Amino acid sequence: MGRYHAEKFAARGDCEIVGVADVLAERAQALASKLGCAALGDYRAVLGKADAAVVSVPTERHHEVARACLEAGMHVLVEKPLAVDLEQSDALIALARERKRVLQVGHVERYNAAFQALGTRMERPLFIDAERLSGFKQRGADVDVILDLMIHDLDLAVALARAPVAEVSACGFRVLTRDIDIATARIEFANGCVANLTASRVSRSPVRKLRVFQPDMYVSADLQAGKLRYARQTDGVIEEVEESYAGDALAAQAEAFVQTIRGTPAGVDGEGGRKALGLALEVGQRVRERLQRFG
Repeated sequence: MGRYHAEKFAARGDCEIVGVADVLAERAQALASKLGCAALGDYRAVLGKADAAVVSVPTERHHEVARACLEAGMHVLVEKPLAVDLEQSDALIALARERKRVLQVGHVERYNAAFQALGTRMERPLFIDAERLSGFKQRGADVDVILDLMIHDLDLAVALARAPVAEVSACGFRVLTRDIDIATARIEFANGCVANLTASRVSRSPVRKLRVFQPDMYVSADLQAGKLRYARQTDGVIEEVEESYAGDALAAQAEAFVQTIRGTPAGVDGEGGRKALGLALEVGQRVRERLQRFG
């Protein structure tokens, strides 16, 4: 992911890539040669030499690297999840506030053009159904499927429901790793909205579907293909409309980060990342409790 982030910022006319850091020297050199910047074997070599940093390392190191960057006076975009727990998240949020620096979290689906179009039409969602499936990839396997994949849809559900979480139930199973590889969760919000979410990293074909229902409309979104289908009733007649959206969510996220640094908040901030992480951790706890009872 670090390579993709670097390429998006390098493509901008208002950003200069100071360097890329990777523990694998050949990987850092290959990207640095392509982007025309320094190749670094240790992220600490860039501290204080740039205005901002993108932290795309294993989750267990998010806190360490993001903290060092913030302490060096840099704005930080950190991949999701924000940290391994809420204590580390709170520490980063407090440090960013103290140093008056931007702390943004990489919930890239918020910048999906199809989701953004859907969000503008949803005024009172009653039911949200999300399905996010993928084949197994080593990238992301340092955490369970909830923190790897489901956290995207937990974040989207919270953004759509616009209400506090009232109740959480979940189940899941280990398949290919020692942690949870497939899970389903039911989230009930204080305003009556309900979200059913499914995530799997042991599926054959990738799926990123989101369906949202409100009293006057049903919307089905294929977030991978950038397609929406609306259905609503008008004067007793069911009308259906299909729309397609093109866009680069990662580039849009980079734009939001730059705009926020310039003083116009446009991204998912630390508090938003903390909220998604807290809900993901609660779902994971419910799954593990169930596994302990039923094996």
